[in-house]
Amino acid sequence: MAGDLDIKPPRAARIGISFGIVLLHLALLYGLMRAFAPDFTAATVDKALSAFTVTITTPPPPPPAKTAPDPAPDEGRAGAEGRKAEARETAAPKAKIPIQTEPAPPVASTGTDNVSGAHDTGAGRGADGVGTGPGSGRGGGGRGGMAVRGVEKIAGDINSAKDYPKATRERRIGHSVTVQMTVGIDGEVRDCRVTQPSPDSEADAITCRLATQRFRFRPAMDAAGNPVPGKYAWRQRWFY
Repeated sequence: MAGDLDIKPPRAARIGISFGIVLLHLALLYGLMRAFAPDFTAATVDKALSAFTVTITTPPPPPPAKTAPDPAPDEGRAGAEGRKAEARETAAPKAKIPIQTEPAPPVASTGTDNVSGAHDTGAGRGADGVGTGPGSGRGGGGRGGMAVRGVEKIAGDINSAKDYPKATRERRIGHSVTVQMTVGIDGEVRDCRVTQPSPDSEADAITCRLATQRFRFRPAMDAAGNPVPGKYAWRQRWFY
């Protein structure tokens, strides 16, 4: 009838209602399947979800910050200027000249077995002497023995021409005389005899007398270290 009202809903509304009914049926069907066949439902859902692959791309990490390289060593720079060489004056070393020192003259009161005393000079007169003490003797009183160390003169001299006898001094004939003395264990002269006389007998006598008075000795020693008498020869030169 022309006069009837058209009460059909619009097209959009009808589509929405139809879609809602479909969804309702699907929900009921899913509920029934979950209730009676849960394994089938889970497998179906997994297959449905696996059909959709979602690729998530993460942005690449930012590149590391660039650092300035260490400066290269300055290889071309010249080194510090060296010290200027200076020529040094050279000279040959001075040769060392050895200084020879003359020995001091012997003191009149000292001497050795070989040389003793000094000599006096003046108006052509002088006197000196030399002695040796290798002689040996035998002691007495139970203490004697062969000497292993000779007599050693330690004091006394005849070293002045004034000791020569005045009566014959000017004639100058008693040039030298040799005497031999026996030295006791106390170091004193016990005996003196002329072994090589001079032309002047007075010079011989005064030589033995002065030697006995003035000379003192270290006595000879035997192997046991005991003093023993010994011999000592002395040659006196009055003029030279």
